[in-house]
Amino acid sequence: MRNVSLFIAMSLDGYIADQDGGVDWLKGHSDDNGGDDIYSGFVKNIDTILMGKKTYHQIVTELSPQEWVYNDFITYVVTHNEQSSSDKIRFVNINPASLVRNLKEENGKDIWICGGANIVQQLVDEDLIDCYHITIIPVLLGSGIRLFENVDHQIELRLRDVRLSNGMTNLIYERR
Repeated sequence: MRNVSLFIAMSLDGYIADQDGGVDWLKGHSDDNGGDDIYSGFVKNIDTILMGKKTYHQIVTELSPQEWVYNDFITYVVTHNEQSSSDKIRFVNINPASLVRNLKEENGKDIWICGGANIVQQLVDEDLIDCYHITIIPVLLGSGIRLFENVDHQIELRLRDVRLSNGMTNLIYERR
């Protein structure tokens, strides 16, 4: 069965976006991205991405408006708005937990939960995330969109790895 991994960055105080939904603070101590390439190692085992409409919109309008950066994957975008899908990007109006359960039953590599907070919250509530790859960015935002908000039950995790890169701390936890 395929594993489901959350791979996301958050501020030291637990936010994945500022009050306006911005993520221009997602950087380490410098513009030098030297050090461990956590992302490349992570995506070797991934063939499917799941994200919400807001995350998709931010990618195509702000973060990478010139090209779709996830062409090597099948991306599911959960949305209530009807949109035309393509081979690589599939817009679906389905409960994220149901979608993940269905995808886990299919053949393939692992599934990456890319964001946003609403999708993550629903999957945490259903205990469907197997591995948590969380990069702590060295900034305190004070407010914004929290990664984990009102988790309704305890989920026990085991620390699998810690890596430091450019002032950022990459934590990898798996469900116990």
